[in-house]
Amino acid sequence: GKVPASSILASAPSDRNLDAWRAWFFLSHSPPPRLHPQLLPHGFLRQHPWVIPTGVSGASLGAPRSWHLSPIPISPQLLPAGTKVLRLMPNLPCVVQAGAMVFARGSGAGDGEAALLKNLLSSCGLCEEVPESYINIHTGLSGSGVAYVYLFAEALAEGAVKMGMPSGLASRIAAQTLLGAAKVMLETGEHPAKLRGDICTPGGTTIHALHQLEKGALRATVMNAVEAATNRACDMAED
Repeated sequence: GKVPASSILASAPSDRNLDAWRAWFFLSHSPPPRLHPQLLPHGFLRQHPWVIPTGVSGASLGAPRSWHLSPIPISPQLLPAGTKVLRLMPNLPCVVQAGAMVFARGSGAGDGEAALLKNLLSSCGLCEEVPESYINIHTGLSGSGVAYVYLFAEALAEGAVKMGMPSGLASRIAAQTLLGAAKVMLETGEHPAKLRGDICTPGGTTIHALHQLEKGALRATVMNAVEAATNRACDMAED
């Protein structure tokens, strides 16, 4: 890892997960949710939008003096003067170091803060700096997109179960199929349409199956899902 556990202090409003996390970090339990004064010099703020103002108000009690991170924009008026802000959107696979994260610079953040953040989070997966307008798109693509993939994996496995394969085996093969396909796409840099075409043979099983997916409007449905999640993220940021 980039940072030893002894150098990390995690603070949360609930004591529900304290025991589970105590082996990894020094923990603090502080209701209502506040930024702990010992979170120096860098603080990661991850809260639901409706509790952001309460959590950020704790910064006035003594820092973090460097920067905060949040999936939604934070008004500079809520932060101590000079606070450097970056906006970050991760996704669930970060817990297995295979995440996809994007971040954008906010008030006061410069090259040093951006480089530090990218260096810290690179151990959790892909981390890219983007314009702030891309953050909500990333939410629809990758933050929520993980759930779309799980739904597809479930359907893939259930199709095999319908045809007679045991459920556990079908689920493992479905997961490995998604992992392998993603790895080929990343390592070759090829467009997915090219890779898909490479698998199809004239009159073969794959082209017959793809025809059924096209008749079911899979492509349009997934695009609509990304659009719906992106629009919802925009609405939440404005609330």
